[in-house]
Amino acid sequence: MDEDDCMVSVAKFYLEFTVGESCGKCTPCRIGNKRMLEILTRITEGKGEMADLDQLQNLATVIKDSALCGLGQTSPNPVLSTLSNFRDEYVEHVRAHKCRAKKCKALLTYTIDPLRCKGCSACAKSCPAQAIMGETRKPHVINPYVCIRCGMCISRCHFGAISVI
Repeated sequence: MDEDDCMVSVAKFYLEFTVGESCGKCTPCRIGNKRMLEILTRITEGKGEMADLDQLQNLATVIKDSALCGLGQTSPNPVLSTLSNFRDEYVEHVRAHKCRAKKCKALLTYTIDPLRCKGCSACAKSCPAQAIMGETRKPHVINPYVCIRCGMCISRCHFGAISVI
């Protein structure tokens, strides 16, 4: 891992593993980890709230202290560690709806620079969601509400006019 990784999605990745591996014997691990995963999913989808951060902290502490096995007792560690050391990334996801590492797809916005776009329509033709509109030889635009953030347009643009913010 390096500065190009999103710590919120890293914590979510490890929690997904734990939820899948839990035997289900104890409630803290069986239910608590699912609730933490739901919160992390909301945050990575841009639907999180500041209260979710406190709830994550509290749930993680309770699970760590009350789970019966080593898996359950250590499952909250990635969440606790990232909350402690990278809280600013969580806050950025919740308040600004941005992922600085550009790993959380729901928080990305694709835009076309009208000065660089030549209107070749290569991006529009490759868009599976038909989110790109424009006339030939005129700058195109991306409808952010239709865009599925697949990145096909970027790979097809020969002029470097499409960027992700």
